[in-house]
Amino acid sequence: MTTQSSPRPRAAAALEGARAARRRLTFIGVMARQLDQIAPGTTRVRIVPVHTDRNGEQHVALWVSLDDALGLPLRADRDAHRAALSLLRSAFPFADWTRPRAYDTATGDLVLDAPAMPEELRR
Repeated sequence: MTTQSSPRPRAAAALEGARAARRRLTFIGVMARQLDQIAPGTTRVRIVPVHTDRNGEQHVALWVSLDDALGLPLRADRDAHRAALSLLRSAFPFADWTRPRAYDTATGDLVLDAPAMPEELRR
């Protein structure tokens, strides 16, 4: 005897997938609007940990760059940089902020932003 899968579980999975896609698109749109309110024209946020030595004590600060569609840094004040960092830290609470990260407003992805060697040099 063979068992056939009923269309109901596949339909339920399709509905759940559609809901997840809508939630993701909503998240991407909200983040893009909030970053645009913080610093108009922001399409990418780069966050890099910077290690400093103050009076013999090691400190880690996070350097934030707000970039436009061409990849050029936007003119924004310190409060805008802090607000963007705060927004991303609240949106991605489990991210490892000890490594460089980049957030793309088009995709909604927070990715590792480590420099890579060009393919031509790997040969």
